[in-house]
Amino acid sequence: MRSPWTVLLAAPLLLLPFHTVASPARDDRPSTRPSNGHVCVGCVVLVSVIEQLAQVHNSTVQDSMARLCSYLPEKLFLKSTCYLVVRMFGPEIIKLLSADMNADVVCHTLQFCHQDPGQAVCHLYPFPKETWKSTLEKARQIVKKSPALKYSRSGSDICSLPFLAKICEKIKSTLKNSVPFRDVDSDKYSVSPTLRGYHWRGRDCNDSDRMAYPGRRPDNWDVHQDSNCNGIWGVDPKDGIPYEKKFCEGSEPRGTILLGDSAGAHFHIPPEWVTASQMSWKSFLDLPSALTDELNWPQLSGATGFLNSTSGMKEKSIYLRLRQRNRCNHRDYQNLAKNGASSQNLERFIESLSRNPLLDHPAIVIYAMIGNDVCNGKTDPVPRMTTPEQFYSKVMETLKYLNSHLPNGSHVILYGLPDGTFLWDHLHSRYHPLGQLNEDVTYEQFYTFLSCLQVSSCHGWMSSNKTLRTLTSERAEQLSNILKKIAISKKFTSFDLLYVDFDFHEVMKKWQKRGGQPWQLIEPVDGFHPNEVALLLLADGLWDKVQLQWPQVLGKENPFNPQIEQVFGDQGGH
Repeated sequence: MRSPWTVLLAAPLLLLPFHTVASPARDDRPSTRPSNGHVCVGCVVLVSVIEQLAQVHNSTVQDSMARLCSYLPEKLFLKSTCYLVVRMFGPEIIKLLSADMNADVVCHTLQFCHQDPGQAVCHLYPFPKETWKSTLEKARQIVKKSPALKYSRSGSDICSLPFLAKICEKIKSTLKNSVPFRDVDSDKYSVSPTLRGYHWRGRDCNDSDRMAYPGRRPDNWDVHQDSNCNGIWGVDPKDGIPYEKKFCEGSEPRGTILLGDSAGAHFHIPPEWVTASQMSWKSFLDLPSALTDELNWPQLSGATGFLNSTSGMKEKSIYLRLRQRNRCNHRDYQNLAKNGASSQNLERFIESLSRNPLLDHPAIVIYAMIGNDVCNGKTDPVPRMTTPEQFYSKVMETLKYLNSHLPNGSHVILYGLPDGTFLWDHLHSRYHPLGQLNEDVTYEQFYTFLSCLQVSSCHGWMSSNKTLRTLTSERAEQLSNILKKIAISKKFTSFDLLYVDFDFHEVMKKWQKRGGQPWQLIEPVDGFHPNEVALLLLADGLWDKVQLQWPQVLGKENPFNPQIEQVFGDQGGH
């Protein structure tokens, strides 16, 4: 019989093994099937939330499961899937939690977590007072002969259901190739927001014409229609001059393109998704959108975000700063970041880049593979790190590809790798959101749990081993030095090449001057990614450095911006 647990892959709390989609991957093939380690993490998170909801609301476990399901939206069958899982596994969870078994014991008993022969027990919470072996045996006796134990935990996935097979293949292709799911004219731009739509690249203004898309040079000055989707078209009746010619000619329009990883895509799991005391139906309103954006929020990212900051930051993304500088740049952005991306696998999706060297405007390309070349979840992560030789080879391949696809006059900024030791330094002793209610889970415990399961986003930096953290930072510095040397020594015909350090310590100083603390710059749920505030401060620092040292990269300030706004308003929005 097919396990309903596989259907739960469409629901939020099993997708919270966030590292399934955000962790480094040498074999970066999208899949709807998580590893056993990720299934274990998902189970422990889910059972923890159920237990804590009962505690917060002084209710039964059964009521807390019903409460959790009631919070979920109907979209993507999230609510109905939740009720299905509760019906199948709820009785066993109730029995075990009622017997004071913690989430680790529950998930090992229900066989979502496993202890391999000769391996340590992977656990998030402190061990029970009795021995682990006796506690687990007692728990198994409680659910002995339970029908729930008959269901497979990993034998199939949701896409093996016949009625979902075709749609899954299309979604898999979208994820693999990083192109929009809905794109009628196949120009790599979409009128839909998610599934690589306009959250990721400028919204298409005519999805039935593949020659109309953001970033192209205007066709006949857009006298009759908007061919570049910047919202500026038609003829001024006062003098008969096309608006595009009047307002944009000579203004040096340019696009913003990011080649990055999950940090650049702004991977984010809202803490209220796992914090029982903050949880309500409002917490999950954005869940369907987030799931179909691979748990990323590129519309709020530091490179290509186009929405106002949810944190109240006055700083804006690189794209919005360029648009503010020249309104002719409206909608000309592409976020080609991908969870798990590194210098070694960028070749698998770089063809999703949309830039015609003859028809389109130049672009500013930010190359920001900031983590996955040194980050992996292996017990000994060092052998899996990218070597300087491998790094040099792949970066040069990428630059040669860009040289043949970018219009002349473009710019490529190589972003260095960070010193990620700040993660452990500022988080290890603090409580993780799952541990805040009862003060029983620190980030050190959380990191250790993920590393034990070999699903850590970055065991090298998220480790109590100081020597390992230092080795990881040394390799990151070596790779950054490769980028510096390339920027200094290599020349290309289509673009000039610049290098910028990823200076997170400078960002921390800025934040501390505002009264903040360094730990507030890290995503609280995964304990790894820079959050929205950090991304905007990084973007602000990058902008200031480029404006000071290479102002030609940003182009001119358009003196016609007020007139554009007066005639075209928000230019059709985003």
